[in-house]
Amino acid sequence: MTQPPMQPPEQSAEDQALVALFDGLDTPGVSDALDKLGLHGQALDIMPLADDTRVVVGPAFTVKYVPASTPPGTVGDFIDEVAPGDVVVIDNDGRTDCTVWGDIMTQYAGLRGIAGTVIDGVCRDVTKALAERYPLFTKGRFMRTGKDRVQVEAVNATVAIGTVRVAARDIVMADANGVVIVPRARAQEVAQTARAIEATEARIREAIAQGSTLGEARATLGYHHLQRKA
Repeated sequence: MTQPPMQPPEQSAEDQALVALFDGLDTPGVSDALDKLGLHGQALDIMPLADDTRVVVGPAFTVKYVPASTPPGTVGDFIDEVAPGDVVVIDNDGRTDCTVWGDIMTQYAGLRGIAGTVIDGVCRDVTKALAERYPLFTKGRFMRTGKDRVQVEAVNATVAIGTVRVAARDIVMADANGVVIVPRARAQEVAQTARAIEATEARIREAIAQGSTLGEARATLGYHHLQRKA
Protein backbone atom coordinates (compact mmCIF):
# COMPACT_ATOMS: atom_id res chain seq x y z
CA MET A 1 0.00 0.00 0.00
CA THR A 2 1.36 3.40 -0.98
CA GLN A 3 2.01 5.69 1.96
CA PRO A 4 0.54 9.22 1.70
CA PRO A 5 3.17 11.94 1.32
CA MET A 6 4.35 13.44 4.59
CA GLN A 7 2.90 16.86 5.24
CA PRO A 8 5.68 19.45 5.50
CA PRO A 9 5.97 21.05 8.95
CA GLU A 10 4.96 24.67 9.44
CA GLN A 11 5.76 27.35 11.98
CA SER A 12 2.93 28.39 14.25
CA ALA A 13 1.44 31.88 14.19
CA GLU A 14 3.08 32.45 17.58
CA ASP A 15 6.48 31.47 16.15
CA GLN A 16 6.08 33.99 13.37
CA ALA A 17 4.96 36.74 15.74
CA LEU A 18 7.93 36.20 18.04
CA VAL A 19 10.39 36.25 15.15
CA ALA A 20 8.84 39.49 13.88
CA LEU A 21 9.64 41.16 17.22
CA PHE A 22 13.33 41.09 16.28
CA ASP A 23 13.02 42.58 12.82
CA GLY A 24 15.74 45.20 12.32
CA LEU A 25 17.72 44.22 15.42
CA ASP A 26 21.13 42.52 15.57
CA THR A 27 23.03 40.32 18.02
CA PRO A 28 24.95 43.15 19.78
CA GLY A 29 21.71 44.94 20.61
CA VAL A 30 20.01 41.76 21.77
CA SER A 31 23.12 40.81 23.77
CA ASP A 32 22.95 44.16 25.59
CA ALA A 33 19.28 43.55 26.34
CA LEU A 34 20.05 40.10 27.72
CA ASP A 35 22.69 41.63 29.99
CA LYS A 36 20.30 44.28 31.25
CA LEU A 37 17.68 41.64 32.03
CA GLY A 38 20.18 39.30 33.68
CA LEU A 39 19.81 36.56 31.06
CA HIS A 40 22.66 34.42 29.75
CA GLY A 41 22.20 33.90 26.03
CA GLN A 42 25.50 34.62 24.27
CA ALA A 43 26.80 31.43 22.64
CA LEU A 44 30.52 31.43 23.38
CA ASP A 45 32.92 30.47 20.56
CA ILE A 46 30.13 29.89 17.99
CA MET A 47 30.99 32.01 14.97
CA PRO A 48 29.72 32.48 11.40
CA LEU A 49 31.25 30.47 8.60
CA ALA A 50 31.44 33.69 6.57
CA ASP A 51 30.92 37.39 7.16
CA ASP A 52 27.48 38.37 5.98
CA THR A 53 25.32 41.43 6.50
CA ARG A 54 22.19 39.32 6.94
CA VAL A 55 20.69 38.61 10.34
CA VAL A 56 19.20 35.15 10.85
CA VAL A 57 16.26 34.89 13.26
CA GLY A 58 14.08 31.86 13.87
CA PRO A 59 12.73 29.37 16.38
CA ALA A 60 15.18 26.70 17.48
CA PHE A 61 14.78 23.15 16.23
CA THR A 62 17.15 21.43 18.63
CA VAL A 63 19.16 18.27 17.98
CA LYS A 64 21.31 16.38 20.47
CA TYR A 65 24.16 14.19 19.20
CA VAL A 66 25.99 11.55 21.26
CA PRO A 67 28.78 9.06 20.50
CA ALA A 68 27.59 6.29 18.17
CA SER A 69 26.27 3.01 19.51
CA THR A 70 26.77 -0.45 17.95
CA PRO A 71 25.29 -0.58 15.41
CA PRO A 72 25.39 3.20 14.92
CA GLY A 73 22.23 5.26 14.65
CA THR A 74 21.28 7.94 12.15
CA VAL A 75 22.95 11.30 11.71
CA GLY A 76 20.68 13.59 9.68
CA ASP A 77 17.20 12.18 9.18
CA PHE A 78 15.69 14.81 11.51
CA ILE A 79 15.89 17.41 8.74
CA ASP A 80 12.47 16.43 7.34
CA GLU A 81 10.88 17.54 10.61
CA VAL A 82 12.27 21.09 10.48
CA ALA A 83 9.86 23.84 9.40
CA PRO A 84 10.84 26.53 6.89
CA GLY A 85 12.20 29.51 8.81
CA ASP A 86 13.44 27.41 11.72
CA VAL A 87 17.07 27.47 12.84
CA VAL A 88 18.61 24.03 13.34
CA VAL A 89 20.53 24.03 16.63
CA ILE A 90 22.88 21.05 17.02
CA ASP A 91 24.57 20.10 20.28
CA ASN A 92 27.56 17.86 19.51
CA ASP A 93 29.23 18.54 22.87
CA GLY A 94 31.64 20.93 21.18
CA ARG A 95 33.41 18.08 19.39
CA THR A 96 35.85 19.19 16.71
CA ASP A 97 37.08 15.74 15.65
CA CYS A 98 34.09 14.90 13.43
CA THR A 99 31.37 16.85 11.68
CA VAL A 100 27.58 16.73 11.88
CA TRP A 101 26.78 18.87 8.82
CA GLY A 102 27.93 18.69 5.20
CA ASP A 103 26.98 19.61 1.65
CA ILE A 104 23.93 17.35 1.33
CA MET A 105 22.43 18.83 4.50
CA THR A 106 23.26 22.33 3.26
CA GLN A 107 21.59 21.71 -0.08
CA TYR A 108 18.48 20.15 1.42
CA ALA A 109 18.12 22.79 4.13
CA GLY A 110 18.39 25.54 1.53
CA LEU A 111 15.76 23.92 -0.66
CA ARG A 112 13.41 23.59 2.31
CA GLY A 113 13.79 27.25 3.34
CA ILE A 114 15.44 26.52 6.68
CA ALA A 115 16.83 29.78 8.07
CA GLY A 116 20.26 28.52 9.16
CA THR A 117 22.20 26.09 11.32
CA VAL A 118 24.04 26.58 14.62
CA ILE A 119 26.42 23.83 15.75
CA ASP A 120 28.33 23.34 18.98
CA GLY A 121 30.85 21.41 16.91
CA VAL A 122 32.13 21.59 13.34
CA CYS A 123 30.89 21.41 9.76
CA ARG A 124 32.44 20.35 6.46
CA ASP A 125 31.95 20.79 2.69
CA VAL A 126 32.04 24.51 3.36
CA THR A 127 32.43 25.46 -0.30
CA LYS A 128 28.79 24.46 -0.82
CA ALA A 129 27.56 26.63 2.04
CA LEU A 130 29.73 29.55 0.96
CA ALA A 131 28.62 29.32 -2.67
CA GLU A 132 24.94 29.14 -1.74
CA ARG A 133 25.22 31.63 1.16
CA TYR A 134 23.64 29.16 3.54
CA PRO A 135 24.03 30.54 7.08
CA LEU A 136 26.22 28.27 9.20
CA PHE A 137 27.47 29.15 12.70
CA THR A 138 29.92 26.69 14.23
CA LYS A 139 33.11 26.19 16.25
CA GLY A 140 35.02 25.59 13.02
CA ARG A 141 35.40 23.24 10.09
CA PHE A 142 36.90 19.78 9.72
CA MET A 143 36.63 17.22 6.93
CA ARG A 144 36.11 13.99 8.90
CA THR A 145 32.59 12.58 8.77
CA GLY A 146 30.54 12.00 11.88
CA LYS A 147 28.92 8.94 10.31
CA ASP A 148 29.47 5.91 12.58
CA ARG A 149 31.08 8.23 15.13
CA VAL A 150 28.04 10.11 16.41
CA GLN A 151 24.30 9.68 16.20
CA VAL A 152 21.15 11.64 16.96
CA GLU A 153 20.00 11.01 20.52
CA ALA A 154 17.05 13.40 20.67
CA VAL A 155 15.29 16.19 18.80
CA ASN A 156 13.47 19.14 20.32
CA ALA A 157 14.92 18.45 23.75
CA THR A 158 16.86 21.04 25.74
CA VAL A 159 20.48 21.26 24.57
CA ALA A 160 23.60 23.33 25.29
CA ILE A 161 25.30 25.55 22.72
CA GLY A 162 28.45 27.43 23.68
CA THR A 163 27.54 27.38 27.42
CA VAL A 164 23.95 28.50 26.69
CA ARG A 165 20.84 26.46 27.44
CA VAL A 166 18.57 26.17 24.40
CA ALA A 167 15.04 24.78 24.59
CA ALA A 168 13.02 23.86 21.55
CA ARG A 169 11.37 26.93 19.97
CA ASP A 170 13.52 29.45 21.84
CA ILE A 171 14.38 32.34 19.52
CA VAL A 172 17.79 32.18 17.85
CA MET A 173 19.47 35.26 16.40
CA ALA A 174 22.74 34.94 14.50
CA ASP A 175 24.80 37.33 12.39
CA ALA A 176 28.38 38.30 11.63
CA ASN A 177 28.96 38.95 15.36
CA GLY A 178 27.91 35.49 16.55
CA VAL A 179 24.84 33.82 18.06
CA VAL A 180 22.44 34.73 20.86
CA ILE A 181 19.60 32.66 22.28
CA VAL A 182 16.47 34.33 23.65
CA PRO A 183 14.25 32.28 25.99
CA ARG A 184 10.88 32.04 24.29
CA ALA A 185 8.98 33.23 27.37
CA ARG A 186 11.12 36.40 27.54
CA ALA A 187 11.22 37.20 23.82
CA GLN A 188 8.91 40.22 23.91
CA GLU A 189 10.70 41.73 26.91
CA VAL A 190 14.13 41.19 25.34
CA ALA A 191 13.08 42.71 22.02
CA GLN A 192 11.55 45.77 23.69
CA THR A 193 14.66 46.30 25.80
CA ALA A 194 16.93 45.92 22.77
CA ARG A 195 14.92 48.52 20.86
CA ALA A 196 15.11 50.96 23.78
CA ILE A 197 18.89 50.54 23.96
CA GLU A 198 19.25 50.94 20.21
CA ALA A 199 17.13 54.11 20.27
CA THR A 200 19.45 55.66 22.85
CA GLU A 201 22.54 54.64 20.90
CA ALA A 202 21.01 56.15 17.76
CA ARG A 203 20.59 59.45 19.61
CA ILE A 204 24.25 59.29 20.71
CA ARG A 205 25.37 58.73 17.12
CA GLU A 206 23.23 61.66 16.01
CA ALA A 207 24.67 63.90 18.72
CA ILE A 208 28.30 63.20 17.79
CA ALA A 209 27.46 63.67 14.11
CA GLN A 210 26.24 67.16 15.05
CA GLY A 211 29.47 68.01 16.86
CA SER A 212 29.04 66.77 20.42
CA THR A 213 31.98 65.03 22.03
CA LEU A 214 31.53 61.34 22.71
CA GLY A 215 31.83 61.91 26.45
CA GLU A 216 29.16 64.61 26.42
CA ALA A 217 26.76 62.55 24.34
CA ARG A 218 27.22 59.48 26.48
CA ALA A 219 26.79 61.39 29.73
CA THR A 220 23.71 63.25 28.52
CA LEU A 221 21.97 60.14 27.21
CA GLY A 222 22.97 57.70 29.95
CA TYR A 223 25.11 55.40 27.83
CA HIS A 224 26.94 53.81 30.76
CA HIS A 225 23.67 52.56 32.27
CA LEU A 226 22.21 51.02 29.12
CA GLN A 227 23.32 47.43 29.72
CA ARG A 228 23.27 47.44 33.51
CA LYS A 229 20.67 45.35 35.27
CA ALA A 230 17.61 47.34 36.20
